[in-house]
Amino acid sequence: MNLSDIYTKVRTSQRITSEEGLFLFRNAHLLDLGDLANEIRFKKNPDAAVTFVLDSNPNYSNVCTIDCIFCAFYRHPGEEGVYTYTVDEMIEKFKDSASKGITTILLQGGVNPDLPFEYYLEMVSRTRKEVPQIYPHFYSTSEILEMVRVSGLSLPEVLKKLWDAGLRSIPGGGAEILSDRVKKKISSKKGTSADWLNVMREAHKLGYKTTATMMYGHLEKDEDIVEHLEVIRQLQDEYSGFTAFVPWSFKPGNTPLEKIIPTYATPKRYLEMIAFSRIYLDNFDHIQASWFSEGKKTGQIALHFGADDFGGTLLEENVHAAANFVNKTNTEECISLIHDSGFDAAQRGTLYDIKKIIRRIKAA
Repeated sequence: MNLSDIYTKVRTSQRITSEEGLFLFRNAHLLDLGDLANEIRFKKNPDAAVTFVLDSNPNYSNVCTIDCIFCAFYRHPGEEGVYTYTVDEMIEKFKDSASKGITTILLQGGVNPDLPFEYYLEMVSRTRKEVPQIYPHFYSTSEILEMVRVSGLSLPEVLKKLWDAGLRSIPGGGAEILSDRVKKKISSKKGTSADWLNVMREAHKLGYKTTATMMYGHLEKDEDIVEHLEVIRQLQDEYSGFTAFVPWSFKPGNTPLEKIIPTYATPKRYLEMIAFSRIYLDNFDHIQASWFSEGKKTGQIALHFGADDFGGTLLEENVHAAANFVNKTNTEECISLIHDSGFDAAQRGTLYDIKKIIRRIKAA
């Protein structure tokens, strides 16, 4: 096995194996990975434009019982600082977001055992009816599995009722690393990799679009990264239900895992992750760079390492903030960051429908 043969295979649109992927990930020079990833990016998305979405990421509850050791956000029932908002309160939040131009709400909470299934259904249906400007991108796989538990319904039945209420897409949260070796250590109560994949599979069967995510930079090894990408690539072969892949690095602040992993993953590692995922995930159209989780400069550089999307403006975000990691931007700065990276900015919807393109002014 050698790098030259793998490069040739990729450039001739042949799928690489997990063994070849691992060899590439471990041995390729970062700039060679970036060049190859950028070639693929422009084959899939030829326009010199980078997409972004006007979104917000509020939380309806921080009550959670699954004790993930990488999380600083959750509180146990009855602890100081717990909250659960009513549907009325969340609808008012959504209306406020809509008044500020937000088009997508990515809504998640803790796994709260006291919430009935009807709460989640009402959240979706009322959002659709009362805040039609907002596209609901609601609920992680962990929350959906909790809905299955509290309702007594099957997973397909829960997903169908959410669909009937108006939900059409689901965020990819809860994946972390799809390797049970790692999951047993960082989120033992959250279920297996197969549980996450099964929720996504059943959702895709019904017609939902979802994102695939990965949180790295903790206890995973290179083999776990490749395993993660392999299983989501296989699932994408089945239904083409994933719109994008979104990796981000673990933030240790205020988490139980901070004692073991006290520092952030490096920008170099992030660029490797973006580039490698673009190469390996040959059936994904979009790879998202993150100004938010990795910093604005690193996010900009990632746009030249295979990413074609810049994420959202994130009017509200609480999970990273609980780990003492905060980046802020606004629509104008987001557009400026994209323009300064050498691209036109394309405002999109949740499902990558282009709403408008803001052209950069080219130097004379």
